Amino acid sequence: MARSTQPDQALMKMPSFKAMRSFVAAAKYRNFTRAADALCVTQAAISRQIRDLEVYLGTELFTRKGREVELTASGTALFDAAQLSMLNIFQATERIRRETSDKRSLTLCCSPALSALFLSPRLKDFFSANPDVDLNVITTQQFLAMEPGITPDVIITKTIDLRPGYSRIPLFHEVVYPICTPRYLDTHPQLRSLESLRNSVLLDLNPYGRSQLSEQVDWSVWFAFQSPDLQVLPPQSPHYFSSNDYGLLVQMALDDQGLALGWDHLVRHLVQQGRLVRPVAEEMVLGEAVHYLMINEKKDDDPACVRLRDWLVGQFQ
Repeated sequence: MARSTQPDQALMKMPSFKAMRSFVAAAKYRNFTRAADALCVTQAAISRQIRDLEVYLGTELFTRKGREVELTASGTALFDAAQLSMLNIFQATERIRRETSDKRSLTLCCSPALSALFLSPRLKDFFSANPDVDLNVITTQQFLAMEPGITPDVIITKTIDLRPGYSRIPLFHEVVYPICTPRYLDTHPQLRSLESLRNSVLLDLNPYGRSQLSEQVDWSVWFAFQSPDLQVLPPQSPHYFSSNDYGLLVQMALDDQGLALGWDHLVRHLVQQGRLVRPVAEEMVLGEAVHYLMINEKKDDDPACVRLRDWLVGQFQ
């Protein structure tokens, strides 16, 4: 006679997955309407799931402040556990889905600047040659503190990252030089000397954005590297602009708004296309600022990952 299975109290007492998903969305977006939009359900459905969950737990999970909601202490504790659990579930289901699909899916992590300026114009060639590969690109400036549950297959970084489970391939060292458009140079022909260059409109990367490139390089450092006697005008000068968004600085240079520092691996294709030019030949070579291609060792023999690795190495060469 078959033995009957005893009720599993832990599973029976566990809140529904639908309720937990609604809760995580509401906590993430801090608004029930935005959470509903993210899950493609109605706001009433989100409110009902949250209310049922609060009744079940016997405590409030959110405090309402106008249109926004904030987590209570109980809500924060639940969110910390639920978010990580759902990320783990998502990663597991994605792995299973990929293994049963003809397509291979890879996750690539890199800086926002590299994604926008290096990958964006080149990926169409990769996809044309590899139609069976799907790519998930995650951008971050904090490679040492990525969100829980994210385990990239490939990472491009200059961070000295010795995390276990990844092999490293050195790609290139950084080369930095001034850039502007041909039209800007035509209207400012004097910019072919360093002295005149210094007195032009300088588009600078401020300290909040340097982690995506060279933390120690700005216009002041670049000029000092060329000559100790060259100094940039003080920041209050109308000829100085700074931002933590390197993509913005490059776009402003493309819009004839001044001179930016160009990191060769990010702007070389724009120079080759003639959209940007180098007004002077001087450059700054950072032999120790090496970028690496890091490969998840579990994907060493994965054909799709090998193809992405070889393609990236070829692009940087």
